[in-house]
Amino acid sequence: MQHAKPQVLARHRPAIGLIGIAAIILILLAMTVSVMAEEKVIKAHGISTFGDLKYPADFKHLDYVNPDAPKGGEFSTWAFGTFDSMSPYILKGQAASLSNIMFESLLTSTLDEPDAAYGLLAESVEYPASRDWVIFDIRPEARFSDGSPVTAEDVVFSFNVLIEKGAPSLANTLSFVEKAEALETLRVKFTFKPGAPREAPSQVGGLPVFSKAYYASRDFAESTLEPGLGSGIYQLEKVSPGKTVLYKRRDDYWGNSLPINIGQNNFDTIRVEYFTDYTAAFEGFKGGSYNFREEYSSKVWATSYDFPALNDGYVKREQISDANPSGTQGFWFNLRRDKFKDPRVRQAIGMAFNFEWSNEALFYGLYKRTDSFWENSTLQAEGLPTEAELALLEPLKADLPASIFTDPPVSPLVSKPTQLDRSVLRNAGKLLDAAGWNVVQGTRQNDKGEQLEITFLNDSPSFERIMNPYVENLKRLGIKAVLSSIDNAQQTEREKTFDFDIVVRRYVMSLTPGAELRGYFSSKAAAIQGSRNIAGIANPAIDALIDTIEQAKSREELNTAVKALDRALRSLHVWVPQWYNPYHNIAYLDVFSRPAVLPPFGMGELSIWWYDDAKAARLKAAGAL
Repeated sequence: MQHAKPQVLARHRPAIGLIGIAAIILILLAMTVSVMAEEKVIKAHGISTFGDLKYPADFKHLDYVNPDAPKGGEFSTWAFGTFDSMSPYILKGQAASLSNIMFESLLTSTLDEPDAAYGLLAESVEYPASRDWVIFDIRPEARFSDGSPVTAEDVVFSFNVLIEKGAPSLANTLSFVEKAEALETLRVKFTFKPGAPREAPSQVGGLPVFSKAYYASRDFAESTLEPGLGSGIYQLEKVSPGKTVLYKRRDDYWGNSLPINIGQNNFDTIRVEYFTDYTAAFEGFKGGSYNFREEYSSKVWATSYDFPALNDGYVKREQISDANPSGTQGFWFNLRRDKFKDPRVRQAIGMAFNFEWSNEALFYGLYKRTDSFWENSTLQAEGLPTEAELALLEPLKADLPASIFTDPPVSPLVSKPTQLDRSVLRNAGKLLDAAGWNVVQGTRQNDKGEQLEITFLNDSPSFERIMNPYVENLKRLGIKAVLSSIDNAQQTEREKTFDFDIVVRRYVMSLTPGAELRGYFSSKAAAIQGSRNIAGIANPAIDALIDTIEQAKSREELNTAVKALDRALRSLHVWVPQWYNPYHNIAYLDVFSRPAVLPPFGMGELSIWWYDDAKAARLKAAGAL
């Protein structure tokens, strides 16, 4: 009897197996049908990370352009430093300003939607609800500037060469891509890894497209002044290394009649003049070397815009509101260096910067203090963390300061408007004492007898008046602080190799942040030469929050995760926040016109303004042009 049950089971096993297999097949078929129903494939003229597209498939032009804007004239501006390359996507060399203007992407963004992208080289975008993959159909009429067609093979080549030979940070940012493949001549597919960000289709759709044939005889990784072969409306006309770069609008551009381009790209030429000195650049503007200037110096804006061309009305000066986050600008620590490992040291050094005095004495009261990484936006963390934020932060408490759960987000102390606020410096000194840097014979030393020395790298002479008082305050703390003034080329190379203590850097943050945050703040990027993670932030909690942001399924989820990240970054004291201005301060020769109402997320000076012949004629008649 002990063997009866096994024998019976053995006798009936084939019949039960067939029935079971059939049932499993039916279940799998049902599951497949269910998944297919859920995975509805969307095909459209564009894509939005959250919500619907503003513009329908049959839109005629963007709302904020003048569809009848005339073509002609020149727009000219200036850039700081120097350049020796026309290769903007590699680590070698210093690429010229706007050197990416010659290349187009499958999708392009607009200035009135924070997270939408519309077809440019692509006429359609196709993806499932899960966004596990995306297919682009390339426009048959799309052409490179030599007349050759843009194909799926070019797109695949472009992605692969950026990963293999582009700036190392690109491979980190695009690590969510499983593969790119050409399905047909004009049909290309990107497949994403599990856990890819919701914005993945927009990310790959925004990559530049290069000609595979062009690079068959050229090394993409080598810096060159030879212009790359692109499909964009502008191509390089003239280059004088380190001095001038001139781009000319193509007469044979393939996409002039696209609705996304109507009313845009109105200048015949765009010129950039280089200056190694801020004062010389301003004098160049007054002397007519270029015709458009955005002013970043509060002193110049407040005291120097008093010259004949302006007083006679030939130069316009105005402020334009900026609805974008105001930029994450500050003094950034190099956390790769042992002396900055203790957050108390970083906090103390930050306290020595007296913004209140600087704003009154140096900035003419024009600025506000930055405290958030998403300053001047709804993404800024405020007050105590919400329940939704705590749900994200609690699992990460081992890698975050305890105060993040009980206190409002870290903000800089408010100092008295005197260069030396002794009470603030006393508190900073206590932090240094607690961190093991005690005053010995007038200098801060650790138990090994090593001095606390820090060097600020600076390539802008106009910034010296701001940094020197800060250095003096640090010296009063017993820190051996030095301001090292170097040229722009040296600064660029030393930042690429992380050879510095403290540098000034500004990040322009998005209202729909995503994969780019890996490049700014991820642990992996901290070790990649030339990455945008200038501070070397390598914290598991920050990595986890970036992952959460990438996986957000709604705008509400995204906003909560970004606020949690803002709160976490601020708690780590990785930077000394500087200041911001919620306006664009601009001045320009009165030869331009623009739409009456500008879009919220950009001035559009290069794209939607135009050269006004009537205004130019008036200036010529007056001898001002």
